[in-house]
Amino acid sequence: MQGLDGPRSQLLRHLSREISDERVLAAMSRVPRERFVPADLFYAAYEDRPLSIGYQQTISQPYIVALMTEALEITENDRVLEVGTGSGYQTAILAELAKEVISIERIPQLIDSAKKVLDMLGYTNIEIHMAEEDLGWQQGAPYDAIIVTAGAPKVPDILVDQLVYKGRLVIPVGSRWEQELVRVTKMKPDNRIDRLGGCRFVPLIGTNAWDND
Repeated sequence: MQGLDGPRSQLLRHLSREISDERVLAAMSRVPRERFVPADLFYAAYEDRPLSIGYQQTISQPYIVALMTEALEITENDRVLEVGTGSGYQTAILAELAKEVISIERIPQLIDSAKKVLDMLGYTNIEIHMAEEDLGWQQGAPYDAIIVTAGAPKVPDILVDQLVYKGRLVIPVGSRWEQELVRVTKMKPDNRIDRLGGCRFVPLIGTNAWDND
């Protein structure tokens, strides 16, 4: 929308100082973040900060979205799993880059709202499912890349198992309040771990993660 053209351009210039993948920046420019935020936060859609979307969940800071997406190294033939649909904004960014995106979410209201926006924007390469007790989506495995948009106490083996060889998992790992963003590349005999810096996400709930208490 015209009133947001300036803030959108300013955000993209800001991101380009840290993000070098032109495909990621182009995807960020195409996805209207204002469609994924509550109406009362419309004015803040292109501020580089997380925003509340209700249900104790947030739409992630644009820089973190760009950083995690860049770290996934997605190609146009990749199948990607997203753990935590949330608003659907990160889902849309992934869909701009990958062949197929499967996203799972544990909050039914967020599934409904994300599907509505993503359908309205015309995405046809996204599936969204209600999360099961075990992490991930075994029915669609293996995946070329997995992104987790909530903080885990450790890297869940169950997600690494759902990757292809040399597949990438990007996940926040740490306490319930602060985490470190890590990229795990599935290798033999040992997986490669890259540390991408500090971050703060809502807790990942489920088996091999945090209890919902």
